[in-house]
Amino acid sequence: MARIAGVNLPKEKRIEIGLTSIFGIGQSLAGEILDDIGLDKNIKVKDLKDDEVAKLREAIGKLTTEGDLRRKSSMDIKRLQDIGSYRGFRHRKKLPVRGQRTKTNARTKRGGKRMTITNKKIATK
Repeated sequence: MARIAGVNLPKEKRIEIGLTSIFGIGQSLAGEILDDIGLDKNIKVKDLKDDEVAKLREAIGKLTTEGDLRRKSSMDIKRLQDIGSYRGFRHRKKLPVRGQRTKTNARTKRGGKRMTITNKKIATK
């Protein structure tokens, strides 16, 4: 099992897809990393050799991933909240930040708590 950047990569997936389980690495960046190293994108994670895993660790070690990236992201949001910006206010209220409408949709951000309740007649016997 390949463990890179503190994450166990899924064994049965192709390496290009497996690398996307690391926070901060998407499919395009995974492809670039594999091209730089010279690895085939279609190899399964379980078929990687130790030297190939070492090359991957070294290449990914140069990037900001996982804990550091999460920390940076949360500090950026906290900074926006501290300076009292509009975006920070929207983050604090847990509303969409980038101008989306909230009259309809935005259920995931606002919470799916609202339900319409209909008045149904109860059948009497």
